[in-house]
Amino acid sequence: MTPSAPPDARLKLIYEMSEQRYLRSLPPEHFMEATPQATQRKITLESFDLIRVSRPDIQCFNELLVQYPLQDADQPRQVVPDNMIVVHPTPIRAEGSFNLPLQPVGPFLVLEYVSKRSVRKDYDANMLKYEHHLKVPYYLVFYPDADELSVFKMTAGKYASVPPNAAGRLAIPELELEAALHDGWVRFWFRGELLPLPGELLRQFNAARDQLHVERTSRHEAEQRAAAAEAEVARLREELARAKGTQN
Repeated sequence: MTPSAPPDARLKLIYEMSEQRYLRSLPPEHFMEATPQATQRKITLESFDLIRVSRPDIQCFNELLVQYPLQDADQPRQVVPDNMIVVHPTPIRAEGSFNLPLQPVGPFLVLEYVSKRSVRKDYDANMLKYEHHLKVPYYLVFYPDADELSVFKMTAGKYASVPPNAAGRLAIPELELEAALHDGWVRFWFRGELLPLPGELLRQFNAARDQLHVERTSRHEAEQRAAAAEAEVARLREELARAKGTQN
């Protein structure tokens, strides 16, 4: 008789099989993302890449299947946030899916971008899962078509809307993070500073490079003028010395 697998190995196998069933079940429209959703996703990923330089414990995942038990551990429930933030001091290993019973922590923040041009998910059902099943501490939802942004915080077992702070932004203090609409997109402030996007960083770099070139050119020209002045002074001194020698 073959010995039974250890509990963790058996659970891992169950979740892997569930992950494969989910992938096979995906309809074609799941892969059709509207441009606003794709743009906001890119902004979020780029922003959290910068955050992780200072806070490596803040880890961002993109379209990762989250699997979790409810009544029956052998039949995990599933949800796929547009983006998900996990806070943990060491890197989280999650390839095809984030299997909650096998992870050291759960999601801390989920972010979803709802566009009428792309019906890819049941976002109302997703919110219920985040609130009632997973108890995710923070939930951010953005409606690009309506320029509407909300952040919800888990309070007394249910989500409560986070009010704007004095700067007009929605704060998530545990992440040292604020979110607000800026030029029609959700942008992020980390430790009070707006996180730049790659294009903005490139413009700043080019401007700094051009300024440095101007300063170097100006310094080189000044050095050339100084050298020319010194040479002229030396020439005049030589002429003066020759003149004095002739008079003697």
